[in-house]
Amino acid sequence: MRVKVSIIVPVFNSEPFLAACVDSLLTQSLSACEFIFINDGSSDGSGTLLDRLQQSDPRIRVIHQANQGVSMARNAGLAIAKGEYIGFVDSDDTAAPDLFERLYQAATAHRCDVVVSNFISEMGEHRVETRYPFPAGIALDREYVEAAVLPYFLKSDDLNTVCTKLYRTEIIEADVIRFPKSVTLGEDGLFNMEIFCRARSMFYLDYAGYLYKERPGSATRSIGDKDYFRRAIEVFESDPPEAYKQLMNEADMRSLKAIRLVHTMLSLIHIYFAPSKDMGILKRYRYVRNAVRHAAVRDSLPIYCKAEYASLGGYQRLMVKLLRRRSVSGLYALAWYSRMRNQ
Repeated sequence: MRVKVSIIVPVFNSEPFLAACVDSLLTQSLSACEFIFINDGSSDGSGTLLDRLQQSDPRIRVIHQANQGVSMARNAGLAIAKGEYIGFVDSDDTAAPDLFERLYQAATAHRCDVVVSNFISEMGEHRVETRYPFPAGIALDREYVEAAVLPYFLKSDDLNTVCTKLYRTEIIEADVIRFPKSVTLGEDGLFNMEIFCRARSMFYLDYAGYLYKERPGSATRSIGDKDYFRRAIEVFESDPPEAYKQLMNEADMRSLKAIRLVHTMLSLIHIYFAPSKDMGILKRYRYVRNAVRHAAVRDSLPIYCKAEYASLGGYQRLMVKLLRRRSVSGLYALAWYSRMRNQ
């Protein structure tokens, strides 16, 4: 069987959710897939479960390795992938039965190097679909990728995930593109920027077949041992791939990154002001206060307001006003109000 799509799944202590993830993959309507699971040093029963599943379906391939993090796990999968295209799934998420068939059909019908689709985020009873401002249903050429998609990666982080995309293997292997091993957050965005700097065409499939379940203790919710604001500053100060410098000047890149930094700051305010067992309220309050006072945030706010303020709703405008005044108590009260209103 010719493998049309290799689906790479890093696994680390995912036993409670792994069966649902695997079931959603084995029931894909596109049967010509291989499923590469990388057990990244799990200490629970994940490895045993994967070994058992491997015996039941020849499409499953399992790699066991010492814990090295999600980037190195995905890289191990990339090294052995045989598919014409490559996709990624996280081990605590699920895919709709037709997800990879629809992605593959779009890629081959339009001869695209990358296909982008939507995703659904679920936390408790709340479900939100993330969509993108790209023309849907048509092949988008290199000129469009350079003009709209590459700048989008600098301006926003909602396109970063690799789990809602399909990549032509040839593009990845031509320059041996891999995930950065020294990055703990944001590795998806860096990988994508490298890919899109080389992509000749893309297709936006306005369809959400990937379900991301946000759980307590996940990478986006566990705040006790992760300095998310420091990571945001690192992204702000880092240089994009060299190809970006040939497409836009330094001032434009910095403006786009300033918009992203303020967007991230607004999100972090809600995360750190939500009740948490990982960090006491006083520590979280001081953390937000220090972030609000950071020079990069202060310098970025005028740029953000000039570009984005007119399109904001009333709640977002109030948040930005409080952020500009560095009113941490006001931001805390507003975040509390928003949480109560949405319960």
